[in-house]
Amino acid sequence: MALDQIEDTLVGGKEMGFFDHIDELRKHIIRSVVAILVCAVVVFFNKSLLFDTILFGPMHTDFWTYRQMCDLSYYLTGTDEYCVKAMGFVLSNIDMTGQFTQHLFISFVAGFVISFPFVLWQFWAFIKPALSGMEIAYARGFVFFSSTLFFIGILFGYFLLAPLSINFLGSYKVSELVSNEINLESYISFLTTLTFACGLIFEMPMLVYFLAKIGILGSALMSKYRRYALIVILILAGILTPSPDMASQIMMALPLYGLYEISILVAKKVEQNKVKAKL
Repeated sequence: MALDQIEDTLVGGKEMGFFDHIDELRKHIIRSVVAILVCAVVVFFNKSLLFDTILFGPMHTDFWTYRQMCDLSYYLTGTDEYCVKAMGFVLSNIDMTGQFTQHLFISFVAGFVISFPFVLWQFWAFIKPALSGMEIAYARGFVFFSSTLFFIGILFGYFLLAPLSINFLGSYKVSELVSNEINLESYISFLTTLTFACGLIFEMPMLVYFLAKIGILGSALMSKYRRYALIVILILAGILTPSPDMASQIMMALPLYGLYEISILVAKKVEQNKVKAKL
């Protein structure tokens, strides 16, 4: 069968062929890219907010996370043992175009994060016509819940994981003879990668939801291998949290394990709905 003869979706009462799908996909991609670029331009012209307040926030000793650590230190020990008194590094730039390039890069990343719900909605609008009524009902709330989990993950990475990692790695020294002068590109890459990875990891319940829908993953299987999952989570927490102290790793592991348990509940709910649908 020729590609232009493939017809499997109805939109507005008219059958769409293969190239019609490609054209429709192109429209959704263009809209997504335009949204990202518009948000990126807005962010680009708010340089002080983007860099001084957000990106360089974890470099300030009065950052929200450090204040909470200090309050907790006084509450538990009565001392300022866990208070961050100074950052052990300074940022530097050695490339002629380095600062401008990083400005463009982080503006695009921020533009994508801000427009994430719209991009998801465009993806949903593309695949929705190919779904049945029941499948659409199953996927109701996809954009809202996926976006919410993504933003929660971003906030978790930015306010918890990133500050602890930056404070530890930035102040770590093999010798007092060596000072830490962190390259701007290295700092921005580390911070964005860490926070973006957390955003993706927090999509676990949504991934489990769709895997359970198509029967690949079930709550019984996830419950059976809960102990092995805990070991993997602890290892993952140790990798994602460069700080060697147990408290930081536990703070990372608890949300990940919580996501795993939530995913089990999500899978159970899917299975219950399948049973009700058959009755």
